[in-house]
Amino acid sequence: MHPHEPELRRPLVVDSDNEEEEKAYDSDDKILIIGVDEDEAQGSGSGSGVVPPFSWKKLWLFTGPGFLMSIAFLDPGNLEGDLQAGAIAGYSLLWLLLWATAMGLLVQLLSARLGVATGRHLAELCRDEYPTWARMVLWVMAEVALIGADIQEVIGSAIAIKILSNGVLPLWAGVIITALDCFIFLFLENYGVRKLEAVFAVLIATMGVSFAWMFGETKPNGVELLLGILVPKLSSKTIRQAVGVVGCIIMPHNVFLHSALVQSREVDHSKKERVQEALKYYSIESTAALVVSFIINLFVTTVFAKGFYGTEMAKSIGLLNAGQYLEDKYGGGIFPILYIWGIGLLAAGQSSTITGTYAGQFIMGGFLNLRLKKMVEGIDHAKLCDHSNYYCCSYL
Repeated sequence: MHPHEPELRRPLVVDSDNEEEEKAYDSDDKILIIGVDEDEAQGSGSGSGVVPPFSWKKLWLFTGPGFLMSIAFLDPGNLEGDLQAGAIAGYSLLWLLLWATAMGLLVQLLSARLGVATGRHLAELCRDEYPTWARMVLWVMAEVALIGADIQEVIGSAIAIKILSNGVLPLWAGVIITALDCFIFLFLENYGVRKLEAVFAVLIATMGVSFAWMFGETKPNGVELLLGILVPKLSSKTIRQAVGVVGCIIMPHNVFLHSALVQSREVDHSKKERVQEALKYYSIESTAALVVSFIINLFVTTVFAKGFYGTEMAKSIGLLNAGQYLEDKYGGGIFPILYIWGIGLLAAGQSSTITGTYAGQFIMGGFLNLRLKKMVEGIDHAKLCDHSNYYCCSYL
């Protein structure tokens, strides 16, 4: 036996002796990454310590967690911030959107590295590293932040349902529908992680197509768009919108979520090169996901910058009336822009609601060492949705 072999075989982080402790994913639920045997046969596997060469097939197998993470950059709260930034500040805050997304990417890459390198997610590590009082304070703060994000996600979905139903379904009914269909989507996980990831891919694609359609309908100024991205501008009149752009991008619960999602792939933590390989693919995938999210946010901001910047409507526009304002300004067309907006908003609300449920499961399970299933956490989420009905009154 090679004298260094025991060192290579030692896990990067030793698991707890308690085998019943909470884990993000059971071993049966994880996705196996193909190509290991081939790499070892070529001398680039476990014994050599060399990271295997890039493979598009492996990148595809690692693709998923980053796009689920990117949903937090596309939730209804982000769309609200985008449309108000565009309507009030025009194109001038696009540079801030770009750099806020880049900053968010850095945070999420650190979160992914934590989950891959340790084999545990952030909430579990907080539980083990901090004293009880600090752990409980962190847990409460994380839950409060999640509730704040969840409320606007649920209300965003309810607004979209009201738009698409021509006002037949009031906001409170949309809230209940959102809570119920969340269970339907989460049920897909019983058929495998990839099935659920495919649903999120469809929802992100729906947002992309909807807002790209709006972008094409309104035809924003390309020169002003490029200047807004490349030339930083900030005035006293746009401070609130600038804070909103940054605040919408940095989501605390998303850090917990991403560190758990990356564990859905089976990575041999006893082999350093396998961990490095996983980090490489997750970095590529997360970067691609946030590039897509930036483009979608860019579409929304520029559409409202083109349509409402400098108008009297700019200060009164919001999620509830944005579709009608677009309809009044640009007309119906072949497919009314009001419904295009509603479809994109519904996809944003539904996808972010489900990822919020995921985050709640990982946060509660990790901090309290509870083995929660998504459906059980969804029950708590449904209760939260009922409380969200009170907030709907402010939109009526």
